[in-house]
Amino acid sequence: MYSLIADAVVVARYLGATLVLPDIRGSKPGDKRNFEDIYDVEKFVKSLDGVVRVAKYQPAKLSSRNLAVVRVPNRVTEDHIAEQIEPIFRSKGNLRLATYFPSVNMKKTEQKSNINSVECLAMFGTLELQPEVHEVVDSMVERLRTLSRKSNGQFIAVDLRVEILEKKGCQGMKSCYSPQEIALFLRKIGFNKDTTIYLTQSRWDSSLDALKEFFPKIYTKESIMAVEKKEKFLNSEASEFEKVIDFYICSQSDVFVPAISGLFYANVAGNRIASGRTQILVPANIPGSSASAADFLSSYVSKKNHLAYSCFC
Repeated sequence: MYSLIADAVVVARYLGATLVLPDIRGSKPGDKRNFEDIYDVEKFVKSLDGVVRVAKYQPAKLSSRNLAVVRVPNRVTEDHIAEQIEPIFRSKGNLRLATYFPSVNMKKTEQKSNINSVECLAMFGTLELQPEVHEVVDSMVERLRTLSRKSNGQFIAVDLRVEILEKKGCQGMKSCYSPQEIALFLRKIGFNKDTTIYLTQSRWDSSLDALKEFFPKIYTKESIMAVEKKEKFLNSEASEFEKVIDFYICSQSDVFVPAISGLFYANVAGNRIASGRTQILVPANIPGSSASAADFLSSYVSKKNHLAYSCFC
């Protein structure tokens, strides 16, 4: 969501256009939420005051079906807006933006442009959870810290989702690590059986048993969310809530381990860098019996090449 918002704000700013609060669309057709279901609208509007005009609702006279749809590459440049988007905007007057990801591109660019500061503001200064979702995340983080008494209240968040690991894109590539590989990696860099681990996997899957053998204090959303919140935030139609909860818990954990490479990892890394939580350890198959955790620090941090570093220098 951070990337999508940043692109929309950058385009609206360049064009001098009004930004209508976007729907939040899930991966399945028809799976969408209103912006205010998840984020604090007042904070969003206030943070963009003087930068971009924001409308909470699409004007009634505009039909979504009649809007010209423009594909916008993530991290859109001024040249692209001028050449590909502005002419359509000038002729049509209203646009619907559809961001796509030619690649996961969160590295900072060397050349400075007028849109850099707007991009930084949009990514790191506009989105805040609405109170109920905020409360759910805070209570889950608090629960994890309570469960981590033996490790001074510290816990690891691991982005590991079984349904993604099973997809063909993960087979044979080392951009994804299995539960067993994650268990071996964490052991070899010094984490012991008292380590508390939060998994982004929503519900327990038998394939995770190999990880639980090494690390018995391992938890999913299902096991630490308050019972009265599960019906709303953990049902078949709550995938966007689940992603947001994962994002914020992974951003607040003491250590973050992305078992899956990609956009979620890049966005969490940016949020962690912005808040000074730079313990991001990227898994690897380690020959031998032990290694230093410092050797596996994310290159976003070790090389300071994430765009967040150009926002928070």
